[in-house]
Amino acid sequence: MLTIGYIGNGKSTNRYHLPFSLKNENIHVKSIYSRRNNSVWDKIPNVNYVDDPDRIFKDKEIQLVVICTPLKFHYEYAKLALENGKHVLVEKPFTQTSDQARELFSYAREKNLFIQCYQNRRFDSDFLTVQRVINSGILGDILEVEMHYDYFRPEIPMSRKFSNGEFSYLYGHGCHTIDQALSFFGNPNSITYDVRQLLEKGHMNDYFDLDLFYDSKKVSIKSSYFRLKERPSFVVYGKKGVFVKQTKDRQEEHLKLFYMPSNKDFGIDLPEHYGILTFVDDEGKYHEEKVISEVGDYGRVYDGVYESIIFGKEKMVKDEETIRQIEILEEGINYIEE
Repeated sequence: MLTIGYIGNGKSTNRYHLPFSLKNENIHVKSIYSRRNNSVWDKIPNVNYVDDPDRIFKDKEIQLVVICTPLKFHYEYAKLALENGKHVLVEKPFTQTSDQARELFSYAREKNLFIQCYQNRRFDSDFLTVQRVINSGILGDILEVEMHYDYFRPEIPMSRKFSNGEFSYLYGHGCHTIDQALSFFGNPNSITYDVRQLLEKGHMNDYFDLDLFYDSKKVSIKSSYFRLKERPSFVVYGKKGVFVKQTKDRQEEHLKLFYMPSNKDFGIDLPEHYGILTFVDDEGKYHEEKVISEVGDYGRVYDGVYESIIFGKEKMVKDEETIRQIEILEEGINYIEE
């Protein structure tokens, strides 16, 4: 059994962590720290709610501390957890800077402790389905991949003045898709950045387009706050065909509706959500068919954390992938146009 405590009691903890850690039979959630006692989230039965983080850091029963605070506190709390001999799981973005990330990874190695970023989007249904299609070889050599993460929420950037770093749209949402690209395609040879405020100058950036170049393919990561009709989640072009996955993974959709992972159909795509595969076979015949989606499961992050801490298995998210992701974010915000 892995006993854990959470630092933070907001949306991250309650929407994207607890629904998965609580249902894991190998995990016991003991305590949650909150700076305020006025959380809008219902308290979980049999969980201690504390107003002093030391009650988690100094608790000898707690083995893993999960950091779900605003980004500016990630480094501070992660280091405190390590100093107190705790393993650590940190929400994304992992830290504000790549130097902070390097320091935490180095310190954890010195103390023989586990620390990792919570990259749950590796287990999005659409991303897992794309991996399966690419690995099947049916598209032939891959030439280009487009990854889109769109919203229609123009009021959000319009309500915020210009900001960079942790308050940028790139930092807040690029951490999802950049990690997906790095985890599957590896480190690119070069990157071009286009990070902008298209709705109105002087506000938070609302758009980014990153092109990652590899030896024989290009991966484009695009995101926008003003797409009334979302672009496809993924488009994969190969020498023999194309795969289009129009809709995103549905886990977040269900979580926002408080439809929990305890439901058998949680996050499951329906036929209307399936991607379309179009290809030419070895005999030159044209085919077009739906591809049944893989099942996404953010709980697999906790499965991996448990296996690493208890049985010493390799970490699911490599240190160098996290560091490289933050380097890309750091570089990208330098291109924001006011």
